[in-house]
Amino acid sequence: MTDHQRAAETAEVSGARPDSAATHETAAQPVSEQTVEAVVRAQLSKALGGKRGMVEAAIPTLTFTVAYMASQELRLSLVLSVGVAVVLAVIRLIQRTSVQFVVNSLFGIGIAAVFALRSGDAEDFALPGIIYNAVYAAVLTLTVLIRWPAIGLLIGAVTGDPTGWRDNPAVVRLSSRLTWLLVLPCVVRVAVQLPLWAAESYGVANTFAFLGIAKIAMGWPLQVAALAAMVWLLARGRTPMADEAAGTEAAARPRTAE
Repeated sequence: MTDHQRAAETAEVSGARPDSAATHETAAQPVSEQTVEAVVRAQLSKALGGKRGMVEAAIPTLTFTVAYMASQELRLSLVLSVGVAVVLAVIRLIQRTSVQFVVNSLFGIGIAAVFALRSGDAEDFALPGIIYNAVYAAVLTLTVLIRWPAIGLLIGAVTGDPTGWRDNPAVVRLSSRLTWLLVLPCVVRVAVQLPLWAAESYGVANTFAFLGIAKIAMGWPLQVAALAAMVWLLARGRTPMADEAAGTEAAARPRTAE
């Protein structure tokens, strides 16, 4: 046994590690399925904002749809929709809780109002959402096709190691599947809402009510369904831990005489 081997063995027995091993250990730990599950659950729960956040996102759109169907007045409907969002924001401020989801809703309503007022057609209220979902689905699909799935990028951002997750092929596959589950709601929204918008916009049929209902029903409810599918996928199968895979490989190797 060489002096170097004796030193390494002594360091291992005493609980110390050679400098190279210590340096490697201080680097980012291998990303496993457990890491993926923890990140996805935390981020999606934060993004949904609970039941109250979902309701606050739906109420302004519902207000606009009902108001326009009752009055056929575009500006009045927009004012009522924005007014409801402002009231919800004020309530949040009084209660000293986060106004994030109300602000997000108000921002979306503002963009939708610009589209509708510019054209003078109430159905254009849904157009920004259709465009957003189409672009979002295309971008997410691209990340999967180039093998840098968006969920993996999220994992890298949260763990502080932007590329470490790609060292585990099982994690890359799982991240791709989870990303596809984010793509699906966007595709469904576009597939349903775009024909309804086109039919109303070009005078083929009176589909405004159906468009409003679809916009509400395919908002948070569809997002919750995607979340449920993600949770099911994460619970269905476990991606092998990197350490477990390494331990199995080490156990399979024949022992050599010291």
